[in-house]
Amino acid sequence: MSLPPGFLDELRTRLTLSDVVGRKVMWDTRKSNQARGDYWSPCPFHQEKTASFHVDDRKGFYYCFGCHAKGDAINFVQETENASFMEAVEILAGEAGLPMPARDPKAREQADRRTVLAEAMEAAVRHYRMQLSTQGATRARDYLTGRGLQGKALERFEIGFAPDQRQGLFQALTERGIAAEVVIEAGLCAKPDDGGAPYDRFRDRIIFPIRDARGRCIGLGGRAMSPEARAKYLNSPETPLFDKGRSLYNHGPAREAAGKGQPLIVAEGYMDVIALVKAGFGAAVAPLGTAVTEEQLRLLWRIAPEPVVALDGDTAGIRAALRLMNLALPLIEAGQSLRFCIMPEGKDPDDLIRDGGPEAMQAALDKAEPMVDLLWRQETDGKVLDSPERRAAFDKSLREAVRRIKDTTIRRHYADELDRRRRALFNLPDRDSPAAPPPYAPDAGGYGDSYGDSYGDSYGGGYPDSYGGGGGPYDGGRGTGFGGGQGKGRSGFAGRGKGSGRGNRGRGGWLDRMAAAPTPGAKASILAAEAGSVTEHLREAVILATFLHHPDLMDDFAHVLEETAFTGPDHARIAATLLRVADAATDPTGLRRAVEAEIGAAPLETLLAPRHVQLAPPMRRMHDGELARMCLAEELAKLAAQRGAAREIAEAVTEIDGLADEGLTWRLGQAAEAQHRAIRPMDNDKADFDIAPNGTRMDKEERSALDRLLDRIDFAKPGGRPGKTPGGDKSS
Repeated sequence: MSLPPGFLDELRTRLTLSDVVGRKVMWDTRKSNQARGDYWSPCPFHQEKTASFHVDDRKGFYYCFGCHAKGDAINFVQETENASFMEAVEILAGEAGLPMPARDPKAREQADRRTVLAEAMEAAVRHYRMQLSTQGATRARDYLTGRGLQGKALERFEIGFAPDQRQGLFQALTERGIAAEVVIEAGLCAKPDDGGAPYDRFRDRIIFPIRDARGRCIGLGGRAMSPEARAKYLNSPETPLFDKGRSLYNHGPAREAAGKGQPLIVAEGYMDVIALVKAGFGAAVAPLGTAVTEEQLRLLWRIAPEPVVALDGDTAGIRAALRLMNLALPLIEAGQSLRFCIMPEGKDPDDLIRDGGPEAMQAALDKAEPMVDLLWRQETDGKVLDSPERRAAFDKSLREAVRRIKDTTIRRHYADELDRRRRALFNLPDRDSPAAPPPYAPDAGGYGDSYGDSYGDSYGGGYPDSYGGGGGPYDGGRGTGFGGGQGKGRSGFAGRGKGSGRGNRGRGGWLDRMAAAPTPGAKASILAAEAGSVTEHLREAVILATFLHHPDLMDDFAHVLEETAFTGPDHARIAATLLRVADAATDPTGLRRAVEAEIGAAPLETLLAPRHVQLAPPMRRMHDGELARMCLAEELAKLAAQRGAAREIAEAVTEIDGLADEGLTWRLGQAAEAQHRAIRPMDNDKADFDIAPNGTRMDKEERSALDRLLDRIDFAKPGGRPGKTPGGDKSS
């Protein structure tokens, strides 16, 4: 509702700020100068003993020098009464005797009609309250006494009783001059379709008045006394006053209590709210016979930023909690969420308080779970994740749940937390902890024991980094091999084996023979920056760049990305960050910004700089999602097959102990045959990779290394190297 010009000025003119504030504070007479409109008091917004709260009547503003609260009369009412702006204006206008302006004649007519209906509702409340003390309400009074409700509690909540009479209320109200159509429009009585006499809606029921935030009675709730009644609880129908999906039981008192610091508790029914309020939890509300609606949820957040939902500890209560969690998930914002307090099985808040007192309820509230706990419970309870397909479906369900969160920051935090729990569930290493390196990775030990340093003179201390152990590509290596001697490389690849004896000092690694003094440009190149093969590095870059330019592919390939080991530290960081923030962005620009926010812009610039990456089809044809999907699947398959081939060779080599036997010869021969069969290029990708019928792939560097190795092994025994004459070249 918009206010006409000058209305607020007139309101401020009729009221002095000191009168409004004076209802909540005690002025410090020694420090105040009332003649000048200068008032001081302890601040009502924070605990203090000194008078640091200043009110200036002439300017119409207050300011606290302690907590820095400031504002005018409307702000003060909003803060102290926990009211909205319009509600604060209405409160002040009532105190000033200034009528609220109607928007138009029709609006004024509707407001007048609602006033008439509200008066009829108040008359009904008074009638039902009197009926509770009659002889016919004995059973109702006994029930209420058994629930601990009597005396002041009955008065506080204005509980009444509707006798089992067809026209008891209708006759009572019409005799007081309230028109029959008003009684019917207020929802107190109903008129039969056949045109008969109106009849009371509430009969043989305990009556609970429902009031709005301003304290007006807008509806009634009735609990049936007869176990044979169709509905245990019955609410007023929808009327111009009452919209049960936009109203809360105990709204006004709960708002006031929450404004004083009490936790806002959402219970299921009237009796739970009454029990909570009696136990000292004044900020308790309940929906009105239905699950919490979006409008009610927004009402709750206007009262408190993080309400605690206290539901029964049965199956229905858990289902209600899950429904509310799914309703709230797209609406949560920073500092605006829900917590869930699930009661012990078979109990509601009323039962818990009667059995254990307020302390038991407070203990349950202290253990309230955040929404992410309930989301995790929903996704995991009753699920058996014993197959890759089930795990993939589980991952997809988690991603879909997180994607429903609109706030990008909260979405990212939810994704991180769910990923942490998922990794714990599947016994995966945490992303922030150093994971065990893959078998085929730079600086990773594992195969140096096999090759060692019997080639010290030639290779300078170990085989290439893929097979070396214990050090990086420029470290001097030490190891033993089947040649039986140890050797040291000046700058070769690290290796350590199991032989004995001391070999000759190596002349240096094969990198030494390629360039005596690398230039600054060479040091900055991919060849120098990465220990793995150039082709492998570029393939990884294409894969990561494709994910960056096509975030929608993360749904289908996230599990593959997670299981892929990346050779460079920047690649590994980018991959881990993509998995963390992918759900926080649905477009390439947003995803790149999210990644840059995590690791900075430099790693991404390095990733996307190579021309090989820029010319890849997924980057050149940004709008062709299907092409990007096919290319990504192919690149991931090539990378996996390439590394699989390396592992196959390495596993065969690790069995060497002294001299090669027929089994070793056969395995290496099979690897060589697979490699030669894979020479035919796949999809015109002739530069680096070939594929064998069994899925094994090798690059030229690996093939050359294998050939050199085979050439140095004594194949004099039967079943030697295929294609070689026994007793051929045996130099070592």
